Amino acid sequence: MAGYVEKAVEPIAEGIAREVGLELVDLEYVKEKDWYLRVFIDQPGGIGIEDCQRFSERLEAELDRQDVVPESYILEVSSPGLDRVLKKDRDFEREMGKTVDVSLYEPLDGEKSLTGTLAAWDGKALTLEGRAPIPREKIAQVRLHIDI
Repeated sequence: MAGYVEKAVEPIAEGIAREVGLELVDLEYVKEKDWYLRVFIDQPGGIGIEDCQRFSERLEAELDRQDVVPESYILEVSSPGLDRVLKKDRDFEREMGKTVDVSLYEPLDGEKSLTGTLAAWDGKALTLEGRAPIPREKIAQVRLHIDI
């Protein structure tokens, strides 16, 4: 169910984001106590509450009109945050040269978590500066690093 809804909603959300000058970063449809449709948007310089509200109103109206979500749900629209997860090729391309935190499914050279500068991404492997490429299938998650 979740995959179907995500596939149906993504082109609608992508179109609205483009129309209003935003970028659709990610979306997820998840069951917690209720169903949640979480949509993450961004733009150069960041987004504000007004951007989220404007996008949310347009998306909600279009989803109601097209009736693509079969059950009731809660729509949440927000920024992906400073420590955004990198998932798509365009995410990796945009963040090239920045510091990232990489979580692995299993240890590689004795390490399951790595932090380094994103040096390369070819869709099949990620390379951190000064390290050997890490195959995509070994990577659980990649996030932008935040210095605290």
